[in-house]
Amino acid sequence: MSEGRGPAVETKLETSALHVWFGERHALRGVSVSVIAGKTVALIGAAGSGKTVLLRSFNRLHDLDPRARMHGSVKLDGAEILGRGVDVLSLRRRVGMVFMRPSLLAATIFDNVAFGPRAKGSSDRLALEERCERALRRAMLWESVSSKLDRPAGELSPDQRQRLCLARVLALDPEVVLFDDPTAWLDPVAGLALEEVILPLRRDLTVLIATNNLEQAARLSDTTWYLANGEVVESGETPLVFSRPSDPRTEDFLAGRPAGEP
Repeated sequence: MSEGRGPAVETKLETSALHVWFGERHALRGVSVSVIAGKTVALIGAAGSGKTVLLRSFNRLHDLDPRARMHGSVKLDGAEILGRGVDVLSLRRRVGMVFMRPSLLAATIFDNVAFGPRAKGSSDRLALEERCERALRRAMLWESVSSKLDRPAGELSPDQRQRLCLARVLALDPEVVLFDDPTAWLDPVAGLALEEVILPLRRDLTVLIATNNLEQAARLSDTTWYLANGEVVESGETPLVFSRPSDPRTEDFLAGRPAGEP
């Protein structure tokens, strides 16, 4: 490495001229963005701006909606993921997602966490137990559930359910975790507690979080994207976007003003 040159910057995810339609609704309009490996990106914008649509594009969840059409490019580690030959299940193991509402299996706590590794072919009980414990510890849930792993997951509190969903993702050792407004259904105390779970994940994972909580975006992210009408209007380092936005539409949104009002 030559003198004065910093470490190489690795692009983990990127889109180019990405369009998404649901029937006649044009939900994303030519989005071109990139995510540096190991960074955390917050997606902010009004309801219907395209935050969740963009988030779900990174692991092809739109494949599950027969109305959806995608055009453009989405790459993971430089490899196109929209092609027909892509192993979508493998992609979703690498790029996991935690949804707004906890989505649990009607099974025990242990079986919820072990579901992904078992689907991948793991059947060794000891190995599954070790993986389960590791994932639950990373989700800061182990201490409260270790003595009741055989209990139904539905008995957990709302914040514990959301952490269990995260543990299920982490059990597959993902490279990227997508969060779709994960604290929206939690009370403020539980929401802040979940943020404390997310913070250490930023050390060794690439994280994208779509959120309607601007303070949360400022606390958690390195980079912020502001979306409006299916476009990324502004992107940049989070402190700069929040303190000195370059686009007046971003400034209006952060100030809580309808676009164009003084």
